[in-house]
Amino acid sequence: MPPAYKEAANFNVAQPSDAAAKGKWWEVYGDPQLNSLEEQVTVSNETLKAAQAQFLEARAAVRVARAAYYPTVSGAASAARTGQSQNKPLFGATSPVTYNDFQLPVDVAYEPDVWGRVRRTVEAARSEAQASAADLASVDLSLHAELALDYFELRGLDSQKHLLDSTVVSYEKALELTQSRYHGGIASAVDVAQAQTQLETTRAEDEDVDVQRTAFEHAIAVLVGKAPAEFGQQPTPLTAPPPPLPAGLPSELLQRRPDIAAAERRVQEANAEIGVARAAYFPQFPLTGAGGFDSARLGILLQGPSGFWALAGSAAELIFDGGARRGITEEARAAYELSVDNYRQTTLTAFQEVEDNLAALRVLENEARTQDAAVAASGHSLDLSNSRYRGGVANYLEVTTAQSAALADERAAVDILTRRMTASVLLIKALGGGWNVSQIPAM
Repeated sequence: MPPAYKEAANFNVAQPSDAAAKGKWWEVYGDPQLNSLEEQVTVSNETLKAAQAQFLEARAAVRVARAAYYPTVSGAASAARTGQSQNKPLFGATSPVTYNDFQLPVDVAYEPDVWGRVRRTVEAARSEAQASAADLASVDLSLHAELALDYFELRGLDSQKHLLDSTVVSYEKALELTQSRYHGGIASAVDVAQAQTQLETTRAEDEDVDVQRTAFEHAIAVLVGKAPAEFGQQPTPLTAPPPPLPAGLPSELLQRRPDIAAAERRVQEANAEIGVARAAYFPQFPLTGAGGFDSARLGILLQGPSGFWALAGSAAELIFDGGARRGITEEARAAYELSVDNYRQTTLTAFQEVEDNLAALRVLENEARTQDAAVAASGHSLDLSNSRYRGGVANYLEVTTAQSAALADERAAVDILTRRMTASVLLIKALGGGWNVSQIPAM
């Protein structure tokens, strides 16, 4: 395990680290709308409900496995009246022609767990239930992260929409100015056509943002358990950068990622299955017992002379099975090796995801500063081009070029801010959110 993240050295977190993700990790963004939507995911998401049902199923399987620790007791009551054939040999010599038989037996069966088969079965079921609990936490984390991603993508599109709306208004005013200059004989028809083209192109881009925004709005509706027709989200442009997020140490990641915990529990489960397979090599010692009451008359059924009992024990060993037990054991060992490899790969993938998003946040922060400078420069260039055009020094092509550059830089700045927000969500997800391995139930 690496002692530290490679990207952590280039990723300085503000002090104190109050933004460390806790249980409701999305609250670090300080966004009431996001908090409200995340709470709805916890209550209403159908995928999360399915994962909860799967965990309950696995937990019930533990109870089923533990039942083998104890004997099984069964009881039944019966009443019969029998009439014998008169042609029966020794008819009437040993029993009456017709008779009643009332029985109230209790049967007991028990097999001691001499070789640990039951213990290992319970261990395997418990490990699977704990893995299922970690799977539930992983699904919960993924769904909340997916909502946050869609939410910030939606807000990024709101910023794009706000920018394009204001740009369309500016271009409309520019077109009016150009038309006035044209009617006054100062500008040419080419200038008017260029201004019209610039305006209509931007309007088309503005409309296209609505298509993308609608798709994210529908995705959020499904995540919170609502039909898209019943859900709406007010436009809220992005303004603030993501909060600082402490990455911690790689060793802590093994305790914070539910998918790593699930993979670890499945290693335990596979190891226990080897013990179950090996127990088949040894003999079994079933014990049985029976007792109760049997009488020809119902009135004396529960009296002492009507009682009976029996105890029995046996030993059974499979002598030849054509290599079936060996094959089952080898299969269990191979499954164990597979689970170990999956655990290691899950851990490596977790390290990669953390490093990727630490790097993304670091690079995007630097890129944002550079892009802000580009926005300022392109805005200044547009102002100069407009002044030159009004003064008759430049043609309108210079203005449209400056307008396109300024709009592209501003949209790029919005895109970078959106990517920074989504990278911060992905980092929180990669770090396990507010989850900790201590939350796995003991079973």
